[in-house]
Amino acid sequence: MTSDLTDSRRVDPEGAVNALFEPLQVRSLALPNRIVMSPMTREHSPGGVPGADVAAYYRRRAEGGSGLVITEGVAIDHPTAVDSPKVPRLHGEAALVGWRGVVDEVHEAGGRIIPQLWHVGPLWGAMSDVDPSLTSMRPSGVWGRAGRTVYPDDYIARASAPTAAMTEQDLEDVIAAYVRSARNAVEVGFDGIAIHAAHGYLLDSFLWESTNQRTDQWGGDLQRRTRFPVEVIRAIRREIGPELPIFFRFSQHKQQDYGARIANTPAELSVVLNALIDAGVDVLDASIRRFDIPAFEGSDLTLAGWAKKLTGAVSMAVGSVGLSKPLRDTGTPEPADLDGVFRRLKSNEFDLVAIGRLHLADPALARTLRRGGPIPTFDRERHEGQLY
Repeated sequence: MTSDLTDSRRVDPEGAVNALFEPLQVRSLALPNRIVMSPMTREHSPGGVPGADVAAYYRRRAEGGSGLVITEGVAIDHPTAVDSPKVPRLHGEAALVGWRGVVDEVHEAGGRIIPQLWHVGPLWGAMSDVDPSLTSMRPSGVWGRAGRTVYPDDYIARASAPTAAMTEQDLEDVIAAYVRSARNAVEVGFDGIAIHAAHGYLLDSFLWESTNQRTDQWGGDLQRRTRFPVEVIRAIRREIGPELPIFFRFSQHKQQDYGARIANTPAELSVVLNALIDAGVDVLDASIRRFDIPAFEGSDLTLAGWAKKLTGAVSMAVGSVGLSKPLRDTGTPEPADLDGVFRRLKSNEFDLVAIGRLHLADPALARTLRRGGPIPTFDRERHEGQLY
């Protein structure tokens, strides 16, 4: 009988694929390999309550060998956190009972799971109709500069109408909501915390100068624009203590504008990321539409590579891994080889690989890769249309 290790070497004679199956320790979180199921919005939790089908969905990925499961974005305990009633929340007894069931199933299968805490901020109303009496949380009351985006023109027109800027009370309320939801995550047994601070959502909207035009302590130069995300992380770290890891997703691109940037140079990116590390972040989740695109001119280093180089922290690459097209591009993506992933992992450019759509196509993706099987074919209509 041929072992998994031998199969991996057969597929990759230089042994680089084996870097994908090296263990990694991050605070109390012991990962058996470097494969992470990336967060993907599924909207299969009516009333915000995850049921047995959601538990089975995550359990299948744990059974399939993925080192870590990060849940879809989960609404924090704030009135305008998420605008879809089918996105799970991390507050309220019914939802917490549901999450205990999810965590128990994943742990029973030998897996590890953390929730991605989510507040959509300026993008409130993008997923569904919302209560007009509620105001979206925006640093300066603006939606942001529209550039290359998949949002329809009618939504952009509605969203572009100015609203009230966040008040000091709003800021305090949002921080408290993150803290309550983090505490709930610990109490139901999750193995850490992930924070969604990318793609134009609330925390990211403080980093992006197009949405943060404040002139007080929460805006202005890049250091001050980073302050609110830093205060959220500090508050969460104080609440959950030193044992559990905190993952932090950041991005250059926004859903309002795929060409947007929060940092034009490595030095600017260092300002943001090192402040977050100092506040208590352990893993920098570098979200980009294609993980292997160079982040800055004059270097082949990826966004995840720069995150690790600038901070020395654990970094995670994500973005169209194993696929020929980025998310939401037209056309069906073809399977793409993982040579770049293997090579960059082996050279320690980054430490973890978050894979989204291929986990929908093959719940046992980690086992498939370890055995040298083919990259699965992702079909958006089939694989996004069901919870399996």
